[in-house]
This record gives sequence, structure tokens and C-alpha cells, in this order.
Amino acid sequence: MDKAFDIIVFGATGFTGRLVAEYLHQTYGEGRGVAWAMAGRSLEKLTQVRDELGIGPALPLLVADATDATALARLVAQARVVISTVGPYQLHGQPLVDACAQAGTDYVDLCGEPGWMAQMIPRLQGPAAASGSRIVFSCGFDSIPFDLGVLFLQHEAMQRLGAPLVRVHGRVKVMKGGFSGGTAASLLATLEAAGRQPGLARTLGDPFALTPGFRGPRQADDNTAAFDDLAQSWTGPFVMAPINTKNVHRTHALRGHPWGTDFVYSERMLTGAGAGGEKRARTMARNTRLQNALLAFGPTRALIRRFALPQPGQGPTREQREKGCYEVLFIGQTADGRTLRASVKGDRDPGYGSTCKLIAEAALCLARETGPDMTPGGVWTPGAAMGLTLVRRLQERAGLGFRILDEPAHA
Repeated sequence: MDKAFDIIVFGATGFTGRLVAEYLHQTYGEGRGVAWAMAGRSLEKLTQVRDELGIGPALPLLVADATDATALARLVAQARVVISTVGPYQLHGQPLVDACAQAGTDYVDLCGEPGWMAQMIPRLQGPAAASGSRIVFSCGFDSIPFDLGVLFLQHEAMQRLGAPLVRVHGRVKVMKGGFSGGTAASLLATLEAAGRQPGLARTLGDPFALTPGFRGPRQADDNTAAFDDLAQSWTGPFVMAPINTKNVHRTHALRGHPWGTDFVYSERMLTGAGAGGEKRARTMARNTRLQNALLAFGPTRALIRRFALPQPGQGPTREQREKGCYEVLFIGQTADGRTLRASVKGDRDPGYGSTCKLIAEAALCLARETGPDMTPGGVWTPGAAMGLTLVRRLQERAGLGFRILDEPAHA
């Protein structure tokens, strides 16, 4: 059945949703072949955002509340893909994704909430597979550069080495710019939920929480300072590793474990070699433990929510977003000791400037691309749903660079 829109941006009046709308307007505006609309609960606010972005009145504005199942069903029936930027998803996301799964409408979001995702996978898989809806979580900085970085490196290993990499280290080398307020709000909501749900803490600490029915080997402890033998550098904890690691393992499982059922993935931040690198890594690990202890304390979370998080509509300036960047190094090793390295670079700050491009292009990849990488209905990751097709699209359109750094070498 023909749909009126390729894409509907739900939550377009929020800071990140507004950036997604701005990107679509500037890149795929009138006459460029993409039919899209903005949606939210307030027509007045949607009109204000459309006017402030300089978008003409011809762009459709659609009104639906995130809690109104009937309105959401009418909304999603009009689109090939819905982009949701309305988080925390565990508080606001279920009715919309339910509607997409029932209607056969593809769905992408910015979710970095593994507890909620673990609940949604069994809930949505049957309806989505039956309707043809492709549900793809985590289409922003968490977790596209990491999920696709591992996939890209493994593809190149098969081409160059003829064997998969049995372990891969994802190492954040450069990160200029902050996480989004939505990411922080989702973290706080997750911690509060863990206090109410005894089993959730176990889910959050399980690297295979998103691979129902499969458990791989023990993974590395990523909460301490450690020297990386492959990178020849000290490393410290990376705050987004708990969600990215789960998505990497889910991609691997959904693709049929082509890298072997003993695959190990570790994700950390590089701090440098020598005594200086060790000191930075140990300081980072100590601060992480302290932050985790403080965040477990309810009054601390309340203070952060009130005074530290960006308020609705707030975020970094355009100049800050455009000056941001990031680079992640991926180093893999085969069972016989050969290594291969790759780099993934983003040209804007990770939480906003790059993320708005990543999710928009992921949505357009679902709406427009065909080929062997594209999957049928179900609950997917970016790497499993779109694979190298999305890698190519992001390199061409979204300022993301994937590059092999050296020829294969023996460790």
C-alpha cells in the first residue's frame, strides 16, 4: 500500500527532533524526492519549529500524543518509516513502537536503554515479523559507529585474511562534544527503574542481554583501568560500552554468528601509553566507580535531573555542534594471531550534530534501499537490518568515515 510519507519525525519539537527536521529540510527539502512530515502533541509548537527552521507551510504537521494509541495508529499508517526522538523510551516509547509493529511501518529511534529493549524484543518480534515492520533501535551515536565499525572490520577481515576476528577491541580515541541530554535522562530513568525491578540490574550488566537464547564466552571487565595489548595503550571505562556491547553481540547473533560463538568484544577509551596513560586510566576508572555510586543514590539523581540536565529545547550551540568530532579505533585479531585495524570518524559532536544525521539516514536507508543487506520484518540492530548498505550511505551522506588503517599483520 502506498504511504503518504517516506518519513515522519515524531518528537520534532524537542532539541534532537528539531535537529533531525532541520537536517531533512536542508538535505532533502522541497523538490528533492523525499516526502516527510513533523509530528508531536502540540500543533502550536510544531508550527513554531517549522517557522523557525525556515521551512515553508507546505510541510505537513501531524498531531498525536505519545500516550494516545488510536492517534498513533492513524499517524504511523501514513509513513514508510517513523523516526522517534521521544525519550526516555522506557517512559514514553512503547505505544508508538507498538503501533509501528502492528501497522507494518518501519521504526528507528535513539534508544540506549537496554532494559527496555530487552523487554521490547519478545513483545514486538512476532507482530513485526507478521506485519513486515522493521524495528531498529539505537540509530544514533549509540550505537551506529560501534555496531557498524565492528561489522565493517569483520567484513574486511574476511576479504583480506579469509578468516573472522575472534576478538575485537573498540577504542574511543577522540571525542569532542558531549552526550545528549536525552542520553543522560535515559540513564537516570534506567537507574530509577533498576531500584524498582530487582532483575534489571542483572540485565544491565549482561553483555548478552539482547540475544535471547544465546550466551557467549565471558567478556572482558570494562570497568577498570587496563593495558590493551592490541592497541599498546592504557585504557579506561567508556560510559556507553554497556549499550554498545549488547548491540554488537545482538548484531552478531542476528546474522547467524559468522564470527564464531566464542567472539569477544571489548569497548573502552584510550588514555595513552606509559606512566601518564596508566595514571589517566586509573583516574578514569576511579571516577567511574564514584559516579556509579553517586548515581545509585536517589537524592543525587534528583539534583542532577533538576540542575545538570539540559532543559527541554536546550542543547549545544550550532558552533559547538559543528566543532565537535569523534574517532573510534577498532582492532581485531584472528584465532591464529593476525590483526587488522580500522577507524570510524564522525564530523560533528556525537550527541547531537552527528546523531541527527545518523538517524535520518538510517530511516532513509530503510525507506529507499534494497539489496541483500536489507531484512524483513522483525526487531533489529542497525548492523543486522542494513549492514554494509548503511555503511556506504553514511559515508556518502552523513560525514561518517570507515577506513582500514593498515595491512594485515601478525601480532
